[in-house]
Amino acid sequence: MTTTDFFTALTSQLEAQLPFVAYRKPKMTTVKALLQDTAQLHTITDYTESGFVMAPFDDRELSILIPSDISKTIEIEFSSSTNHISSTVISSEFKISEKNGHINLVQKGIDTISEDTFKKVVLSREEVVETSEHPLVLFQKILETYPTAFVYCWYHPKVGMWLGATPETLLKTENKRFKTMALAGTQEYKGTLDAKWTSKEYGEQQFVTDYIIANFKSEASSISVSDTKTVKAGNLLHLQTEISGILTTKNLKSVLDKLHPTPAVCGVPRAASKAFILKEELYNRAFYSGFLGELNIKEKTSRNTNRRNVENNAYAAIKTVSNLFVNLRCMQWQDDEVTLYLGGGITKDSNAVAEWEETVAKAKVMKKVL
Repeated sequence: MTTTDFFTALTSQLEAQLPFVAYRKPKMTTVKALLQDTAQLHTITDYTESGFVMAPFDDRELSILIPSDISKTIEIEFSSSTNHISSTVISSEFKISEKNGHINLVQKGIDTISEDTFKKVVLSREEVVETSEHPLVLFQKILETYPTAFVYCWYHPKVGMWLGATPETLLKTENKRFKTMALAGTQEYKGTLDAKWTSKEYGEQQFVTDYIIANFKSEASSISVSDTKTVKAGNLLHLQTEISGILTTKNLKSVLDKLHPTPAVCGVPRAASKAFILKEELYNRAFYSGFLGELNIKEKTSRNTNRRNVENNAYAAIKTVSNLFVNLRCMQWQDDEVTLYLGGGITKDSNAVAEWEETVAKAKVMKKVL
């Protein structure tokens, strides 16, 4: 299938108001799409389902599934060019009331931390930006611009359209093996990965790492934790620690319930910080800071990559894989405008004005394509 045919199929699906998702995994060149054959809204029951899941931040709301068994799968090879869109001049227009509102929200979070209600909370805002671009053109631009992110375009006529380029893995599973990551701390990329991090940022990162390890102890064994390193995502740098091991349970829902939302998008302890978010943010995050990706996809593997070796290929095995990502650096598209979702981790060492400026820097990541 050619690139033109691929995007023509997506356009036809959109014009017919039928659900679809198109996506590319980090550092890969294959772009896949699932085209659902009806407009029915399918929801997740227990995470034994197979397909593409779109889960909200608030687990009291429904997670949406594009099922594998009633969807057509198409794919293309799409290599990003080296001429990525420039980010040197990007306007950041917002109302003073929006700026003051977010600064006041963050300060209230800092004050609540000082009262020992929680140790960390992730607070966010939304920003509406006008655009004349067609959403599938935006998707192609995002593919071009962010080759190391999980890039997607997701649509359901009964829910809406979302696009994004997220740097954060929530959970990868391959049969019993799992991988996840702790990602926290943010600063602008200034031409080098040799960044200087403060105790606030290292502390924020450690909250996430400790939380994941503590929650996986009852679900996994042979847990391995990497050194913390600096990684680049768009025009931003983050601290990242990789965590892997062997799952001791077959109940994926149990694992996800303990993992999501992580301190990277919610806070510590989870219950108190989440209650603060739902009460004080004054808008519905919907799928922002939820998770999305491949759920229980069957893949065929062979012991021998030589296709002519028929005898060895007889030992091919079917493995079940899930590739789930935290829905960050995302936008909701509607008519001629998009809504951006921007947040940051707040600790006792946070500065409210600096946290506002961090959301402005994060807005640049997606504004590069608008």
